[in-house]
Amino acid sequence: MSENAKSTRVGSWCRKYLLEGQQLDEKHAEKVLNFPVNPTFADYILIKYRKFVAVLIPFFLIHSIWWATAFKHDFFRYYPDYWHMPVTMIVGALISGMTAEGAGAVAFPVMTLVLHLAPSIARDFALMIQSIGMMAALVCVVFMKVKFDERSVILGIAGAIPVTPYSTPLLQIDPLFSGAQKKMLFVSIWTSFAFALGILNSQKKRPTFVKVPEFCVWKGVLLFSTGVIGGIFDAFAGSGIDICMFSMLTLLFRVSEKTATPTTMILKGIVSMFGFYYRAVQMGDISEIAWKYFTCTIPVVATMAPIGSFLGSHLHRQVIAALIYLLEAASLVGFLMTRPTWILIICSVIIIGCGFVFFQGMAKLGDVLMGYVSGRKEVPTEGKVESDVSEILVFQ
Repeated sequence: MSENAKSTRVGSWCRKYLLEGQQLDEKHAEKVLNFPVNPTFADYILIKYRKFVAVLIPFFLIHSIWWATAFKHDFFRYYPDYWHMPVTMIVGALISGMTAEGAGAVAFPVMTLVLHLAPSIARDFALMIQSIGMMAALVCVVFMKVKFDERSVILGIAGAIPVTPYSTPLLQIDPLFSGAQKKMLFVSIWTSFAFALGILNSQKKRPTFVKVPEFCVWKGVLLFSTGVIGGIFDAFAGSGIDICMFSMLTLLFRVSEKTATPTTMILKGIVSMFGFYYRAVQMGDISEIAWKYFTCTIPVVATMAPIGSFLGSHLHRQVIAALIYLLEAASLVGFLMTRPTWILIICSVIIIGCGFVFFQGMAKLGDVLMGYVSGRKEVPTEGKVESDVSEILVFQ
């Protein structure tokens, strides 16, 4: 194969998977397609350059507040002792903005297994920092007009927020689990999900949907219940509702990863804000160590999470799924590198096996559901995508 042919293939691959473009809501897609001949300043801000403005809004808002407060209270004195999480969150916040997994998926194992901090401190820090990072990503997603499933967000919030106060008794059993045990549970469950999603995506050109197809009452109840279960996970471990909703949307309802990611991002941001408020104000027992790590890490996540959202919104859904596979593989390797006991390893294998059966069962039910949907009527499987290069609209 000639060098020109190789370059053409590489360029074609990059355009398809890395520069696919954003999936916009229909009204804004029409505005981009019919950009005014004589645009106003507002047209440039809200239409042509909205993607860049979307990143800058949370950046300037959060940074302006943080720097003003930092100079007044001298936050900089904390950095010599609490620099670990700001450095870690350079990658963690970027990943949280690009995928369905919040920054807590990176923060929790680092704090418990590397820094050897109590799981309760790691849980609180995860909630606190995600309330900043995911909310910054939320603002970015909404302003960019990227398409997401509004019903899943609303029902997920309705299920998750009310259970947070009633999940408080679970905090009493929190000290019974070590950091390694909690990490083993988290890694094992979501590694099994990554296996199931990978097998599902191995199907060539499988149909995916922009939103939950043929929405009805039982689907709403299921999404609400997913919010309840995810809210319990969040209250207990600081993370969970994002990947719970993502697995439900992608495996059962076959919603595209390109839509499911911003959907879970918005859901996670709002739930984290409430969880942070409840822990800090109503319970008032957040550790001073968590507060100091949180204080030092705010400017990092306020920068990297919106950038992650911007980059992730242009990726092909298969690339987003691949990032999840890599993240779970890295988490599994990181867990094994801590040299867990054989009992933990055996428990992990059992949980991965049981979780895989569960998620595969969910995917099989999705096959049945999709057969029923396609048998009744033609449902649009892909939305319009804005090309990042030419600013035109094309079909996936």
